[in-house]
This record gives sequence, structure tokens and C-alpha cells, in this order.
Amino acid sequence: MTGQEQYVAFMTIVRKEIRRYLRIWTQTLLPSAITMSLYFVIFGSLIGSRIGEMGGFSYMQFVVPGLIMMAIITNSYSNVVSSFFGSKFNHSVEELLVSPIPNYIILMGYVVGGVTRGMLVAVVVTIVSLFFTELHIHSYFVVVVIVLMTATLFSLAGFINAVYANNFDDISIVPTFVLTPLIYLGGVFYSMDLLPEFWANVSRLNPLVYVVNAFRYGMLGVSDVSLPFALGMIALFTVVAFAFSMQLLNSGKCLRQ
Repeated sequence: MTGQEQYVAFMTIVRKEIRRYLRIWTQTLLPSAITMSLYFVIFGSLIGSRIGEMGGFSYMQFVVPGLIMMAIITNSYSNVVSSFFGSKFNHSVEELLVSPIPNYIILMGYVVGGVTRGMLVAVVVTIVSLFFTELHIHSYFVVVVIVLMTATLFSLAGFINAVYANNFDDISIVPTFVLTPLIYLGGVFYSMDLLPEFWANVSRLNPLVYVVNAFRYGMLGVSDVSLPFALGMIALFTVVAFAFSMQLLNSGKCLRQ
């Protein structure tokens, strides 16, 4: 395929993905705004008023970056896992695999679709947060980079889940039993400085710790881990996930039936 043909194929997949979640925006975008509003009210206003400050900021300001990142992670992940498994379930993915479209174009198309949904939800949740607290961005560059890297990483993770899933129940196992515990134990609602040294070190095995803290640094200028180290870890996880996703596509494992 020529470069122009590859671009057309890539944009076709991306447009399909964007139209898919915009068409059902009441199921894809609105729930995040409602859920985050409840988090802001319960954890920020009610519980936060009793906790006071954390990391030199009000508790509401402290949890906002983590809640925004939670929305990005869950939406970018769920967009790709549901969309690609749907294509796999109705066998339309087989038409893509036998077409002359390079596998990396197919993968990038689905990933970009997940990234756009993650970024759109991030904007929605950020606007909602402004009704509850003031936001002063410490570094716009870091915020944008972390959002893009995180949405890409979890879009790839959603793709891997979709490849291995055999039924619709399988696409909910990882978000329920793996992703959700990692998010809640990733420093969204607390600072690692509050943990005993042993559990603080154990928490560093959680990749979500680096995602949340890097984003919190971009928003507030504070972090429990070094920003360069956090960026390096996120980049490493992304490269590994991309390489593994390409290997699955190239082998056709669990895709051709």
C-alpha cells in the first residue's frame, strides 16, 4: 500500500471509533461526568473537609488529578477492549487481517480512537471539577504528555484484553479484578508519605503510582516519585504493550477462527 492509502485506512478506523462512542455518548461520556461528580462531592467536599490538607493542598485539589486520570484510564481502556472485541465477535476483524492494511496501521487506528475518547473525557471531568475547586496547572506540557502516554498505554492494554477474550464476560474481568484495585491503590486518594516504608515500597510495584503521581506533578507540582523516573516507567510499559500487541496481531493468535 502507498502512504496515501495507509493514511486513508488509518483515518477510516479512527473515524469509525470516534463515531461509535459519540453516537452513544450517554453511555460513554455522560457516566464519567456523573461518577466523578459523586467522587468530588463525597471524597472532596464531605470527607475532604474533615481531612484538611494533603501535600500542601486542600484534599479536594489533591484528589482531582487522580480522579481525572482514573477517568482517562477507564475510558481509553474500555473503548478499545469493547470495540475490538466487538469486531472480533462479529468476525469483521478477519476482513481487516486479510486486507493489505499493515498491522501497525490497524493497531494505531484502534489506539488513537481510545486516546481521543480518553482525552475528551478528561476535558469533561476537568470542567466538572471546576465547579468544586480551583485548578492552577503547574506544567501544561507535562499534563498533555502524561495524558497522551497514559491513554495510549491503556488503549494498548484494552487491545490485549480484547484479543484474549473469548466472550463478553472476559472483557470485564481485567477492569474489575485488576484495573480497579490498581487504581484505588495507586495513590489517587492518598499520599504515599502516609504509608509505612514497607507498604510504600510495595506500592512502587504498581504502575498506576507513576501515572497518577506524574499527572499530579503536572497539575499541582508535587509528586511522591521522581518525574523523570515516572515518565521512564510509563514509556517502558507502553513500548512493551505495543510490542506485545503487534506480536499478537502478526501471529493472529486468538483472532482467526
